[in-house]
Amino acid sequence: MSIITPTTTPNADDQTRPDQVPFWQALKLWFKLGFIGFGGPAAQISLLHRELVEQRRWISERRFLHALNYCMLLPGPEGQQLATYMGWLMHRTKGGIAAGVLFVLPSLFFLIALSWLYIAYGHVPLIAGLFYGIKPAITAVVVHAVHRIGSRALKNNLMWAIAAASFVAIFAMNVPFPVIVATAALLGYLGGRYIPHKFTVGGGHGESKKSYGPALIDDETPPPAHAQFRWLGLTKILAVGAVLWCLPMAVLTLRFGWDHILTQMGWFFTKAALVTFGGAYAVLPYIYQGAIGHYNWLTPTQMIDGLALGEANPGPLIMVVAFVGFVGAYVQAVFGPDLQFLAGATAAVLVTWFTFLPSFIFILAGGPLVESTHGNLKFTAPLSGITAAVVGVILNLAVFFAYHVLWPQGFSGSFDWISALMAIAAAIALVRYKRNVIHVIAASAVIGFLLKTVFTVYFAMFI
Repeated sequence: MSIITPTTTPNADDQTRPDQVPFWQALKLWFKLGFIGFGGPAAQISLLHRELVEQRRWISERRFLHALNYCMLLPGPEGQQLATYMGWLMHRTKGGIAAGVLFVLPSLFFLIALSWLYIAYGHVPLIAGLFYGIKPAITAVVVHAVHRIGSRALKNNLMWAIAAASFVAIFAMNVPFPVIVATAALLGYLGGRYIPHKFTVGGGHGESKKSYGPALIDDETPPPAHAQFRWLGLTKILAVGAVLWCLPMAVLTLRFGWDHILTQMGWFFTKAALVTFGGAYAVLPYIYQGAIGHYNWLTPTQMIDGLALGEANPGPLIMVVAFVGFVGAYVQAVFGPDLQFLAGATAAVLVTWFTFLPSFIFILAGGPLVESTHGNLKFTAPLSGITAAVVGVILNLAVFFAYHVLWPQGFSGSFDWISALMAIAAAIALVRYKRNVIHVIAASAVIGFLLKTVFTVYFAMFI
C-alpha cells in the first residue's frame, strides 16, 4: 500500500500514515489559512481541525484537542495560538513563529487598507451592501462551528451539563469569564479524581463515530526532542520575549515620551493582551472603555464600524486593535498632516506587535509542559472541563451576534427576515452541501451588495 503524501486528502477508511511534512509545505498551508480564516475563533478552530486532523492527518484528534484545551485556557486569540502551537509541534520554534505570523499578517494588511479607505473616504453604498451580506453568513459560520466543536468536546451528559451551566452563567447572570473558567477547572480536577471516566479525553474521543486514520503525530507519538520540557529552554524563551517587548517600548519612550499616543498604545494593548480570557468579544468592553472613554482615540461609531471591518476580515477578530491604532494615530496626525497614512499604518503595526507577542511567548514557553502532560489526567481533566465550559461561552457569543444581525434595532424594532433567510441559506450550504467557508461568505457578500444597491435603485424607480 502506498504512503499518502501530506498534500493528499485521505479517505476515512485509509489506514496509512502520512509522510513527514516539509517546512515549505506547512508554510503554504499557514499562508492559505491567513486568507480564509473568516468567522472568528470558533470557525478558525474548526478550519484548523478540518485541515490538520481530517484532511491532512498531520495530527491526531486527541493531540489536537489537548493543544486546544491549553489555548482555551490562555488569554489571547485561541485560533492564532492553536496555529502557532501546531506549527511549533511540527517544525520547532521557526514553525511556530511562521504559523502564528502568517495567520495574522494578511489580516493586518487588509485592515490597514480598509481602515484607510474608511477614515479617508467615509461610508459608501458598496461597503454597506457587502457588510449587509457578510454578517448573516458569519452568523451561520459561527453557529456551525460551535456545533462542530461541541460535538467533539461534549462526549457525555456531564460535559453537556458544564457547557449548559456556563452558557446560563454568562448569558443570564453575566458571570465573569475567569470565574467560569476557574469553576470548570475545579469541577474537572474533582471529576478527574472521583469520576475519571467522565473526564478522560482519550476515552471520549476514542468513541467518535468517525475515524480519520493514523496521523503523522498520533495519540501515542512521543513528543519530539524540541518539545521536551527543559528549564533552560523556558528561561531562554522568557528572556527573548522580555527583550522583544522592552526594546520597542524603550525606543518609543525615549523617542516620543511616555505620554505620547504611540507609547500609550503599546502599553494599553499589552495589558489588553493579558486580560482577553474568552476571546476577542471578552476584551471588546475593555478596549471600548480605554480607547474611547479614557484616551479618546476614536468615537463610539468608529469603534462599531471597526468591529464590522474585523468581522468581515480574515484572521482573529481581535485584529480590530489594528483599526483602533490606525484611526487613533491617523486622526491625531502624530507624524504631521502630510504623513497621516504613515502614522496610522505605524500605529496599526505597533499595536499588533504588542497584542500578539504574549501569545507567542505563551505557546513557545508553555508548549513543552503541555506536551509532557497529554497523558496525565490530573492536567487533562481540568482542561476538559474548561473546554466544555468554553463551548457554552462561545454559544453565548453566537447568540449575541445573531441578535444584532436579525434585530439590528433591538427587539423593539423590526425583524430582518432577509438576513434571517441569508443566514439559513448559508447554514444549509455549510452543513448540507459542505461548501467552503470563503465561498459562502463571498456569495453572501455579493447578494448583500445586490440587495442594497442594484435592487434598491430598481425598486425606487418602479415603485
